[in-house]
Amino acid sequence: MDSIIVTGNGPLSGQIPIAGAKNACLTLMPATLLSEEPLTLTNAPRLSDIRTMSVLLQSLGAEVAQMQGGQVLALSSHAITNHKAEYDIVRKMRASILVLGPMLAREGHAVVSLPGGCAIGARPVDLHLKALEAMGADLELRDGYVHAKAPGGLRGGTVEFPFVSVGATENALMAATLAKGTTILKNAAREPEIVDLAQCLRKMGAQIEGEGTGTITVQGVDRLGGATHAVVPDRIELGTYMLAPAICGGEVECLGGRIDLVAAFCERLDAAGISVEETASGLKVARRNGRVRAVDVVTEPFPGFPTDLQAQMMALLTTAEGTSVLEERIFENRFMHAPELMRMGARIDVHGGTATVTGVDHLKGAPVMATDLRASVSLILAGLAAEGETIVNRVYHLDRGYERVEEKLGAVGAKIERISGQ
Repeated sequence: MDSIIVTGNGPLSGQIPIAGAKNACLTLMPATLLSEEPLTLTNAPRLSDIRTMSVLLQSLGAEVAQMQGGQVLALSSHAITNHKAEYDIVRKMRASILVLGPMLAREGHAVVSLPGGCAIGARPVDLHLKALEAMGADLELRDGYVHAKAPGGLRGGTVEFPFVSVGATENALMAATLAKGTTILKNAAREPEIVDLAQCLRKMGAQIEGEGTGTITVQGVDRLGGATHAVVPDRIELGTYMLAPAICGGEVECLGGRIDLVAAFCERLDAAGISVEETASGLKVARRNGRVRAVDVVTEPFPGFPTDLQAQMMALLTTAEGTSVLEERIFENRFMHAPELMRMGARIDVHGGTATVTGVDHLKGAPVMATDLRASVSLILAGLAAEGETIVNRVYHLDRGYERVEEKLGAVGAKIERISGQ
């Protein structure tokens, strides 16, 4: 397996381009299953998860072509030739469940394996299934697969989510576009990725109102057409790279960054003593004066502080002045990076869904192991400010969500390299 070696090398300076959002692209790609006509996605990120979704869609009969170095995806599902999403593909990525709604809506039947993905809690698919049942689907769980039928097609209904779920909102939204009648999604997720999906579906001919709010209304149509759509910038990659100069000093401009995508995160950075300035090209970030100040963080659904930036924020707070409390309200078991940061000298006390971080003067490089996607990049960020060399092992997690990390950080002055495994 590959490893990444990071050596603390002082302040950073320069520009980092922000890729299209992984979570948005993984949702937009299955939308091709809703239409016989082509769907073209621009500003696509070049990641292993995108390749996995491509393989899954191709296994169902879709055509997927990568152009312009992978930043443009040309998709076509003029004929769905297979209605079973196999375990061997689906197990690699939780987003695979998002083919269920589109296939069921268009074809009236689908068999999809229960998914895999990062080990950060249960993350059940129950809400996906209940939403489809509310639209008239007949579902059965058998031998690790969801067997779904809607022989007469899906029909409009009211779906009220007991708690906010991005994936379930996305699956229900896609399915509702071809359902007969009106579907109302209550307590819907409000994330930018949901808005991006709704905008793409509308270009394809869907009738959708209310995206970005807690209630989305969809009037089903008989068919959808093709479209060309640019993937929204990745707010998690954006937040991650904004933390790089915050952790080790200097000034970095994140090209394509937008405040509206990370407003709650920026508020916490401001409280910690980090300056964020809008520019004509993106966001410029710099530490103000002296040591970063301790701040408390509570993860919440959008527009709150993103759970996917919690690990990276913890890396920043390990050397802050004072004591910070991070409360994780989205996923259980999402502090697995804490013991690895402690190997580097961090003082962290975890109790259930709360981590108390007491800042130290400096971290020291050490061999560490990535436990999931966001944990892996948090250890790289910590290594940027640590004394000596940090070796991050099991970085295959990293490649699922960040493209060309070594190149992007190296271009602004970081001393970072990838070592290929045997």
